[in-house]
Amino acid sequence: MMGPRQEAQPALFYEFSLEDHVPQDHFLRSIDRFVDLSGIRAYLADFYSHTGRPSVDPELLIRMLLVGYCFGIRSERRLCEEVHLNLAYRWFCRLDLSDRVPDHSTFSKNRHGRFRDSELLRHLFETTVARCIEEGLVSGQRMAIDASLIEADANKQNSTPKEEWDARQIDPADAPRAVREYLDTLDEAAFGAASEVQPKFTSHSDPASQWTAARKGPAFFAYSDNYLIDTDHGVIVDVEATRSIRQAEVGATRTMLDRVRNKFHLHPERLIADTAYGTGPMLGWLVDREIAPHIPVFDKSGRSDGTWTRADFEWDAGNDQYICPEGHELKQFRRNYSDPKRGPTSTGRAKYRALKLTCRACPSKAKCCPNADARSITREENENARQVARVIAKTKQYEISMKLRKKVEMLFAHLKRILGLGRLRLRGPCGANDEFLLAATAQNLRKLAKIFPAPQKPRTA
Repeated sequence: MMGPRQEAQPALFYEFSLEDHVPQDHFLRSIDRFVDLSGIRAYLADFYSHTGRPSVDPELLIRMLLVGYCFGIRSERRLCEEVHLNLAYRWFCRLDLSDRVPDHSTFSKNRHGRFRDSELLRHLFETTVARCIEEGLVSGQRMAIDASLIEADANKQNSTPKEEWDARQIDPADAPRAVREYLDTLDEAAFGAASEVQPKFTSHSDPASQWTAARKGPAFFAYSDNYLIDTDHGVIVDVEATRSIRQAEVGATRTMLDRVRNKFHLHPERLIADTAYGTGPMLGWLVDREIAPHIPVFDKSGRSDGTWTRADFEWDAGNDQYICPEGHELKQFRRNYSDPKRGPTSTGRAKYRALKLTCRACPSKAKCCPNADARSITREENENARQVARVIAKTKQYEISMKLRKKVEMLFAHLKRILGLGRLRLRGPCGANDEFLLAATAQNLRKLAKIFPAPQKPRTA
């Protein structure tokens, strides 16, 4: 028999509990166990006025942002709608059915104001990292570094070639927020001071973003999201936003390693990275700090004509010379100079040469220097550190490290495909930094929730 038509019947009173309607195995229950915002009000106390109308609870705003980044809700306007409709989101944000969801404009006002002034999002991220350390997910012995391109909220149609941009007169008082942030970061190594080379195009809306074609396809404006992770469980221990150039990404590595050492007392025994980080100065910096560089050496000394390369020559450190395969010496100096200016070059490179008479009579001249009178070899200032990396590259541990490096790439794939952060919504260096910090916080919280899920309560009959 067909049942009666279902019609909504108004009632005067309801008995409704969000706690009873959110499933015990819901992912937000596991995440909620690791979100501790009890100290956020004290942290922001100095950034609020003691008079005036009460503001929106900052804990509510942070919880809503975490929901958005954990579940890939990129639009704050849509986030407000989802929190209004979804019972689990309301439960996580500590909102009852009758509580009003804040307007989307509230996020912008707080982000551009007290959140950035207090570095709240950095504090939130570091609190999550500290929880991961407390739960035993971070040992600090092996770390990996990498960067990924994230498209900026800018396009070529609203850009200017570099020669025209230099001639433009910019008044910081009338410039948009992203342009003012760009002017403020010109002296920072992560942005304007990273390289003297000017990009081909500069965006009007977000001039700090980098015009790049690193993906071997159509060029676009982008920022680099730099991750420093602990390879035990793939926990992100630090994150930094930079321009999408190698010098800025390598410089961010030093910043992040120093920061985790000062903040969490983490000093890795090895650092894993790809060839972009295998430059002489970077390897020397790591070796000086007793960090084993499990990094391929960035080396252009190889030859394509089949002649002997620098690797075929033996380095004699005791006598400061190279020995060629035929047993001849290549020296930097063959007599003592009283003038210090005649010593090593100021560029940090030293040149070692063989005698012309020796090379002319050598039976292997065709394999060594067929187009020169004598063979010469250039040795960089950090060649000792480069040799340390070459020796490590022949070990079994290095092979394991190259497999562990994929964990960083997996995090970037998760960031773009699952969390939806393939293109930024916010502009400027501060906007990129805010988004990267929130995304890394969400990834660490999801990691904690998957490894330590919420205990299930037995169902009552």
